[in-house]
Amino acid sequence: MVSAEVGPWVRETDAADAVASLSKALRQLGHNVTVLAPRHPGFEAGGLMAARRLTPLSLPDAAEVTVFDAQLPSGVQLTLFDAPVLFDRPGVYGEGGKEYPDNAKRFGLLSVVAAALVRARGQQGQAFDIVHLHDAPAALVPLALRRIPGPALPTVLTIHDATRQGSFPLKEADALGIPKDVASDDSVRLNNKLNVLKAGMSFADAITTVSPHYAEEMATEARSGALAELVRALKTPLVGVANGIDYGVFNPATDAALDARYDAEDPANKGREKTALLRRLELELDVERPLVVAVAELGKEQGMDLVAGALSTLLKQDLSLVVAGSGAAGIAKRFETAQSKHRDRFVWLPEVDSQMYRRLHAAADIAIVPARHAPSAAGQLVAARYGAVPVVHASGGLVDSVVDADAKLTTGTGFLFDDDTVDGLVGAVERALAAYRSPAFAKLRRRVMRLDLSWDRPARRYLQIYRQTIGSTA
Repeated sequence: MVSAEVGPWVRETDAADAVASLSKALRQLGHNVTVLAPRHPGFEAGGLMAARRLTPLSLPDAAEVTVFDAQLPSGVQLTLFDAPVLFDRPGVYGEGGKEYPDNAKRFGLLSVVAAALVRARGQQGQAFDIVHLHDAPAALVPLALRRIPGPALPTVLTIHDATRQGSFPLKEADALGIPKDVASDDSVRLNNKLNVLKAGMSFADAITTVSPHYAEEMATEARSGALAELVRALKTPLVGVANGIDYGVFNPATDAALDARYDAEDPANKGREKTALLRRLELELDVERPLVVAVAELGKEQGMDLVAGALSTLLKQDLSLVVAGSGAAGIAKRFETAQSKHRDRFVWLPEVDSQMYRRLHAAADIAIVPARHAPSAAGQLVAARYGAVPVVHASGGLVDSVVDADAKLTTGTGFLFDDDTVDGLVGAVERALAAYRSPAFAKLRRRVMRLDLSWDRPARRYLQIYRQTIGSTA
């Protein structure tokens, strides 16, 4: 696998968690997996110990890079290449909301190093069966493999978010490692610029994304822009494989961050988590009142403007509400103002760490996930795993992971709303609150917690895709 980020050490997007979890799941199924990434300061800061190879890795232009190896507890091999001038930085792709101006060179080097590593392993009698590329930063690997002599090797490209396309001026072809004869071709150009994601889609042997519904959305200009035309024209349809979550991290039965552990079969201690959180956040200690949480970056893409717009209506209900996240100043100000007026029942947390993130969902009865743009459903999956019944906007992976509950709560795993409006959100939350007051809510919660949200099923689906791709390119 090739990725610019690998969780939990270097994480800027959901791709980091997916790479870490999928590689672990594949290893648990008995397959050898190597993950290649740039050596970012986050790895050492997070306590990862990697051994330096005695022999540098040779690149096509006679340059060399130093390589470090680490064996992860999961058995996955993590290989890091050292290029401090390009990657010894605080951000993965940029800082302060702006991308690094030399990202073309950074993406290009990642792909060239990946191709060189693949060829070197083949010469050492340890050939890879397939190369799995994640998002635009790694999308040029199929082209890079052409620059280094060797047997054809199948490639799979996973698009975690089609809005991150890697668009660069035509003059950056050399920095990206795109040969001149290819740089002038429509296969790598979009809107008179070089488009890295389009190049990957043009040359990879198989293309996947992170949920079936998002695969459909990617065929629309609203989600993929001008790239949507290519999605619609693919000879082999885009495959959506719904992500899972790592049960080794997200498990209320063993989570050391919780005051009390519980599971779907014995959820009694979830009430203790609720009590503990109400006390920790100094909210009114009424455990019978439903606790609702919403955790996301404050912005329109994540739909948190809808939560802000719904505050006055929601706080008229008999509930306690916790909102967590930072971002748009205007939205943050509305939460801050509401908190000053309703401090006994509402709190806004600008920042939460991974432990508090899990505690919030462990304590919650209902979790609001209002995202307008949600390729995968990571937040909703965590909520469900910890028994917080989800209220979600019908977009992207959220549609694939939630079945709308019926009035009697005999079927369904949450509450969906189609309209990305305040009224749409309020209506869905009111349905969830009515459900909370029903004797059937306990069965609904148990049904949600029993869902198989692990990476086992997605990993097996990827194995099918690998085998199909290897077979079709043999």
